[in-house]
Amino acid sequence: MKKKQFRLLMLLSAFALLILAACGSDSEKETKDAEKEDTGGNSAATDKPESDIKFLSLLTGGTQGTYYALGGTFADLITTGTGIKTTAEVSQASAANMTALQEDKGEIAFVQTDIAYYATEGKMMFDGAKIDTISALGALYPETVQLVTTEASGIKTYADLKGKKVSVGAPGSGTYANAEQLLEIHGLAMTDVKAQNLDFGESTEGLQSGQIDAAFITAGTPTAAVEALNATTKVNIIGMDAGKADELIAKYPYYAKETVATGTYGIANDTETVSVLAMLAVKKDLPDEVVYEMTKAIYDNTDKISHDKGRLIKAETGLAGISIEVHPGAQKYFDEKK
Repeated sequence: MKKKQFRLLMLLSAFALLILAACGSDSEKETKDAEKEDTGGNSAATDKPESDIKFLSLLTGGTQGTYYALGGTFADLITTGTGIKTTAEVSQASAANMTALQEDKGEIAFVQTDIAYYATEGKMMFDGAKIDTISALGALYPETVQLVTTEASGIKTYADLKGKKVSVGAPGSGTYANAEQLLEIHGLAMTDVKAQNLDFGESTEGLQSGQIDAAFITAGTPTAAVEALNATTKVNIIGMDAGKADELIAKYPYYAKETVATGTYGIANDTETVSVLAMLAVKKDLPDEVVYEMTKAIYDNTDKISHDKGRLIKAETGLAGISIEVHPGAQKYFDEKK
């Protein structure tokens, strides 16, 4: 009798467990269905992409340049948009950033469009060291090639640079390539000046102290380092000679004409020079959905960029001037904007 009661009790317990399991399954299904409704059919609770990536490094430039000034904001936007913690890192800018991406020392980087082209083609400073692991996320804003000097230097034209101490940026940097090409188009070579390999901050300090006479600075205007110099020393921006911008563009088509407007750094007249474009490059092996969300996070939120260059960063010009392969995730975003 006891055995029969025991068997009956076991059967009732098993039946109860089956009922509970069925209820739990229905409840779980209802929860998932509700999540889908809340997220437009996506089973995830948010629109953030699923990824094993936990951290991203955004390579910028020196602390006195525009890349660094924008980097913190971009990192915050990407963190919010993707759910992946992104940190802006100080770096040596364009050329160094391309090498760093190749060596897995970062995933995203600011770079000039001309330097990205050189890297992917194995030209100029990348001769024999072609980089094939990067693609474009998008174009940002014009980077003006500024030949900065002081009123006390007496320099008025490119010809006046001969024999003077001129900061031309680090060898292999974007600024160095720009300086070399602008000197060349004006009939000068690096050997005609006393070239100094300084970063933006060192350049402006050298101008202030009189240790150098002029400096090439390729950055979005106004550039923080030059503004700081102008606060203590009268700044001049040397314009290109008549017709030289056209000659330069004919030889190096990634340049565009640019004007440093009256009032910038307190200058009295519009000054004609040239620019390249700033862009963001990413590693090719980043997942498409992650890069899509990164691109969306930046270009959909340009109103949150407090730097003056934020007004120039637009989705409709996000592919302008890009001469390297665009990452499929970024391409998807820009295709949706058409």
